[in-house]
Amino acid sequence: MREILAPAKALADESRLKILWMLEGRRRCVCEIQAVLGLAQSTVSRHMQVLEDAGFVVAERNGPWKDYRLNPAPPPFVQGLLAQVRMAGETHPVAREVREQAAGVSRENLCAA
Repeated sequence: MREILAPAKALADESRLKILWMLEGRRRCVCEIQAVLGLAQSTVSRHMQVLEDAGFVVAERNGPWKDYRLNPAPPPFVQGLLAQVRMAGETHPVAREVREQAAGVSRENLCAA
């Protein structure tokens, strides 16, 4: 039952939905996500842990950073939910706004090594 409840609960937060839309384009570090959402680093890290535990994202070490990207092989239930997130993101104005903001953000300008 957890494999169904965790992903459903993960999508019940607006910030986590925005994060998934941001990760559509490319992998990102916490500081990039933080800059777009205007949240504290600890809050973003907690959101990322929820998304990772639910199977939506995977984390990879990249030097001093931890990069996150959409899970390339999500569990079947998550796969279906991601399809819905993508479909909503194609037309929703907030998704467009988040992607535009994210396009102007890069690790090089934000993260101290």
